[in-house]
Amino acid sequence: MRTSWIRLLWLLALCLFWLATGGLNPASAADAQGKDNATPAAVEGEIQFTQPQASGPPGPATDECPTTFGPIITDTAIPIEKGKFAIQPTFGLGFTTGNFSPNWRRVSAGGDFKSFGMDWKFTYGLWNNLEVFVVVPFVQNWANSVNETGPNGERAASFGSIGDVNLSFKYRLVEETETRPTVTALFAIDFPTARFDTGFITGHVRHFNPGRLGTDEIGGGAYAFTTGLNVSKYVKPFVLYGNLWYTMQTAFSGREDRSPLVAALDEEGVPTGELVEGDPLSTKVRNYPRDIITVNLAAEYPITEKWVALLELTSSWDGGRLFGHKANMAPASLLSVMPGIEYMATEKFSLALGVNVDLVGKNTSVNLTPLLSMVYAF
Repeated sequence: MRTSWIRLLWLLALCLFWLATGGLNPASAADAQGKDNATPAAVEGEIQFTQPQASGPPGPATDECPTTFGPIITDTAIPIEKGKFAIQPTFGLGFTTGNFSPNWRRVSAGGDFKSFGMDWKFTYGLWNNLEVFVVVPFVQNWANSVNETGPNGERAASFGSIGDVNLSFKYRLVEETETRPTVTALFAIDFPTARFDTGFITGHVRHFNPGRLGTDEIGGGAYAFTTGLNVSKYVKPFVLYGNLWYTMQTAFSGREDRSPLVAALDEEGVPTGELVEGDPLSTKVRNYPRDIITVNLAAEYPITEKWVALLELTSSWDGGRLFGHKANMAPASLLSVMPGIEYMATEKFSLALGVNVDLVGKNTSVNLTPLLSMVYAF
């Protein structure tokens, strides 16, 4: 099972490379003569593709990429125009339907768990072909009817907090033409601003409350550095997107409940000479998280001028660590699909609705997450 999904990962990566090299659109004679200098519009969520007019008598009208919202999860490739600003809130309510085991099997979640996420993305065009954006998330978790109760018999809990803040830069390397896709380089940093075992903002140590049943574990606890490529291409009638990213995370301290071995006693309190697990003790540990490979693919199909169909295939795959200490955390993987619909309300405002479904994974939860995202460009 694991081998087949590794092969699927390579297939996704090859598809992304094929798209980036223009494999979906063979070179034309006009391209060979350098006559196709297409200029995509640089407004997030408003992608346009125009073909320059050739000299001489007018010919047939050329195709233009329709205006679309862009994918909800998969990142776009065309930077926002210099000096422009856009705000994009995204709301999601995730229902945990189970867990993926280390053997890629679906098992019980051990309770009723839900999570509401509200991400606020602020995008600004710094220079031509360069944009910067910040994502500030808020997360609210709920746990009900859990199988493993808290220290005082708690079976329900909730907790909400700001999540890990993301800062990203995107620079366009290649502009889209008839034969080439838009290719953009990305560099991002995730800051451990969310609640974790150590208070990164205040400097005070904060420990999870076992009575909250894990709902207070909001962030990842580590700084994460991501680099990679985004591509997009209009292949009539579809608008195609792809992401290929590599993420490295710093080590961080955490706490773990471990059960030490103690002497077994008989009914009279006399040691039997055997060892058994004693009461769990909270122990401080040093965590070395794994590097992450992200492969996302998306396609849009304009139904009308206002309505656009969307389909996304998103995935993340844990590997080893390129630098530093050997990883000591279990590897996780996740492959998800999300159908959606977009509505282009005005030239500056649009919105999209989708449902993200986790298909296959290991060492992670299985979620069904309706998503609503909106963009307003200034």
